[in-house]
Amino acid sequence: MAKTEERKIVFSGIQPTGAIHIGNYLAAIKNWAELQKNPDYDCIFFIVDLHAMTIPYNAKKFQEAIYNAALDNLAAGLDPEKCTLFVQSQIKEHSELTWILNTITPVGELERMTQYKEKAKEQKEEVNVGLLTYPVLQAADILLYKTDFVPVGKDQEQHVEFARTLARKFNNRFGKVFKEPEALIPKIGAKIMSLSDPSKKMSKSHGPESYISLFDSDDEIRRKIKIAVTDSGKEIKYNLREKPAISNLLTIYHLFSEKPIKEIERKYEGRGYAEFKNDLAEVIIKYLKPLREKREKLKKNPDYVKNVLEQGRKKAQKIASATMEEVKKKTGLI
Repeated sequence: MAKTEERKIVFSGIQPTGAIHIGNYLAAIKNWAELQKNPDYDCIFFIVDLHAMTIPYNAKKFQEAIYNAALDNLAAGLDPEKCTLFVQSQIKEHSELTWILNTITPVGELERMTQYKEKAKEQKEEVNVGLLTYPVLQAADILLYKTDFVPVGKDQEQHVEFARTLARKFNNRFGKVFKEPEALIPKIGAKIMSLSDPSKKMSKSHGPESYISLFDSDDEIRRKIKIAVTDSGKEIKYNLREKPAISNLLTIYHLFSEKPIKEIERKYEGRGYAEFKNDLAEVIIKYLKPLREKREKLKKNPDYVKNVLEQGRKKAQKIASATMEEVKKKTGLI
């Protein structure tokens, strides 16, 4: 009798740092919602509240932010019947494994991480150790569930490679426990850029004009697209080097409309930026409408969201506990 091939583990997470913007959605959650439909995958997604503590946050509103992140993800397409959704800090094994991986991580490797260097520049007055060791916690998150694939945006590719490095290092030193995960990066949309500065990744830290929230009002979406930065000239053409702003808007149009970029270029040949922007705003509004409606419906049933997280915690705990038992045996802790 032929051996049944085991299902692959798909694992990724998102921070509870306010409303999800279209950059988060297009680079990650939209992809997650598709992956969970694959019968060959066990999809595990989580809210990374421990990671969120590395930047200034409001402790009194933190639980509300975590709940809203769960609400947003469910509204954006995650289906608890097809995936596991939980909160990072509720599984103590994330912190336990982080400490063990810390002991085999050279400081120099962490100091070379691109995201650390960028965050350290942004947070000059508050460069905490958590920012430096962030990749170790992220590696622990991934390795704890014996992950095969990590669907992430382009900016997280280095962190997945770092997790692979730590998996190899641990396995070589103590014996085989971990898989070496692979990053799953969308071919288009892996990095959506800021509406106000196309040289920077879309981020809430760059101000409200730089991004569109999934749950912005129709008028707010129209306003933000209208004032979005454009390039010199009037041609609507995809060219990252010469027209980075328009290329970014074309990518957003393509991903929300599912029309090829070449087709969009032809449609607006000889037409100006204003008409293109007006249409783009309506494409985004039309796409996001059912997500907003679903969020309002879920918001009326907070117990449902809490139950999803509790069921997710139980599933995640079972996997994490089993992995940590292996780790502790290999490292001589038990």
